[in-house]
Amino acid sequence: MTDDAPVARPAVRWIVVAVVTVAIVAVAFAIGRFTAFGATAAPTYPSTTSADAGFARDMQVHHTQAVLMAMEIYRKTDDDELRTLSYDIATAQAGQRGEMFGWLVQWGLPQSSPQPLMTWMQASGAHSHGDTSAYTQDELLAQMGMATDAELDQLRSLEGRPADCLFLSLMIRHHQGAIPMAQAVIELGDEPRVAEVAQAIITGQSAEIDAMRDIQSRLACGA
Repeated sequence: MTDDAPVARPAVRWIVVAVVTVAIVAVAFAIGRFTAFGATAAPTYPSTTSADAGFARDMQVHHTQAVLMAMEIYRKTDDDELRTLSYDIATAQAGQRGEMFGWLVQWGLPQSSPQPLMTWMQASGAHSHGDTSAYTQDELLAQMGMATDAELDQLRSLEGRPADCLFLSLMIRHHQGAIPMAQAVIELGDEPRVAEVAQAIITGQSAEIDAMRDIQSRLACGA
């Protein structure tokens, strides 16, 4: 029996070595997989000069005025259809504006940029406004379909049908300025959620333009 004992010990040692080697290889493989997974899962965010960031900033400015105008007419109109439409515009655009604010926070980017409005659109062949540095701020706002301070003051001062008709005229123009911005970010941007919201803007605001034109006809605006 004593002669057999030394023969068993090397076999046991080799088994232990094999088990340890397999364990080391398994741990190394797991670490490698974890590292690779972590590298591929790390998010990549838009830069501050990207179309996604520019759209988020400019559309917040755009939506802010739309909410202001919609709540003004909602407060004083006697037209039930227009009151419902203005409420829908205000709530939808307030929600989108909040989401756009959140995008920039998530991406670690400032809410404003020293670049002129719509600079991010210059690479779009279909929706470019050219060299935006050549325009004043008021000219850029006009190209976005924004109402002037004088038009906003007039909207606040009017009541009844004149107020309704002015609101419809201003908001149709406002929506017409938003749609090319949404189309441009779909063309130029990289963020799927930004493109999704932009498409919702195109679809929703196109339908609202049709609805507002119907109300204009019913109220005989411009007659």
